[in-house]
Amino acid sequence: MKKEKPENPTIFSEEIPTKPSKKRKKPRVILLVFLCIALLLTAGLWIMTVIIYNDNFDQRFESYEPHMFLVSDFDGLERTKYEFTSDKGQKLTGYLYRMRADETSIDSETSAESDLSTDSETSTDSETGAGSTTGADGLAGGESGDYRGIIIFAHGFGAGHNSYMDCADYFARNGYLVFAYDASGNDESEGIGKESSLGGIPQGVIDLDRAITFVEESGNFPDLPIGLFGHSWGGYSVCAVLTYHPEVKAVIECCGFNSSAAMFEAGGKDQAGSFIYAMLPFVRLHERIKYGKYASNTAMKGFDASNAAVMIVHSEDDGVIPIEYGLDLFYEKYKDDPRFVFMRLENKGHSYVLNDRSYINEFNTGFNEWLETLDYDYTEDKDRFAADKADYIHENLDREKWSNMLDKEMFEQFLEFYNENIPG
Repeated sequence: MKKEKPENPTIFSEEIPTKPSKKRKKPRVILLVFLCIALLLTAGLWIMTVIIYNDNFDQRFESYEPHMFLVSDFDGLERTKYEFTSDKGQKLTGYLYRMRADETSIDSETSAESDLSTDSETSTDSETGAGSTTGADGLAGGESGDYRGIIIFAHGFGAGHNSYMDCADYFARNGYLVFAYDASGNDESEGIGKESSLGGIPQGVIDLDRAITFVEESGNFPDLPIGLFGHSWGGYSVCAVLTYHPEVKAVIECCGFNSSAAMFEAGGKDQAGSFIYAMLPFVRLHERIKYGKYASNTAMKGFDASNAAVMIVHSEDDGVIPIEYGLDLFYEKYKDDPRFVFMRLENKGHSYVLNDRSYINEFNTGFNEWLETLDYDYTEDKDRFAADKADYIHENLDREKWSNMLDKEMFEQFLEFYNENIPG
């Protein structure tokens, strides 16, 4: 039998490398091109989202002077000015509102001090927001028996707390102290960066967190139970801040929303359509980088972290924050929770949801008639029109009617809610 020739044994065996064929290399190149395009599109969408976000929210906001309330519009109302520090060192301005002892509608055996001037000022300079008062009019703990509690206001988006002075007057007139402040980048408060701007939506929760801590720890205020009141952006803030302040007793939230991204979505959906959903992940990422834990906080997280009583107020025709972003969402989860009260409204809109609009309609009728008398195109000559409009408002606004536009029936329900849930 013929033996097979054994294979030649080798110590090392090495295949001769062959060059990859062009057919194998081509798919890798195509994949790399697609990855580069996807990366560029992602980066471009991220940059565009941040630009749009900053154009809308990272701005400075001032109240329209002809519409601003004056303390003198409200008989017996007094206020004391305070300053406290927020997260980036910016000084925020707030005011404690109260009634003169002879004006308040509640009965008390002892009367509160009534030596405050109409716009007396008190300031603090502590980095932690727990400073000491420099004026003679700061409240001390010994006066707490004259008030049922302290209600802290968080204002809506677009200007400071001035638009809610009539609300502060109502609660002050009914036995509460009211602390209302201008958030970062609004009216009398400093902002962030060179432009002294707001920064973004979560800043509202940060500022309110600091405001509550200031009221509780500065030593300038009586040791009283705290209630919160917020509208729109402020509505979101008073709910989300419960995560950090579960000691709050009662919250009234008007026309708010659950998360900061929800405000971006609600405001941009009409303009961007379904494309807004492609932008939302970048909104969340941008806020997470900028605000850390505050960015991921939500109203519902605040509800779940607290035992506070909560009243949710929203109108079905709200065109700024649609009701499905607020009351409907909260109702679905908390409708059987006895802590929650839901006030579903009709034909109240957003900006004037708290008001009886009778005088607004009356004033607008006269204003529209005045527009017809102008001998120039006010859409073209905007500077002239701005000056003429301000003059018209100053001359024709009935300040007594303007400062008494609250929906009284609604506020009676608000007061009853606070009285039931804030131990007096």
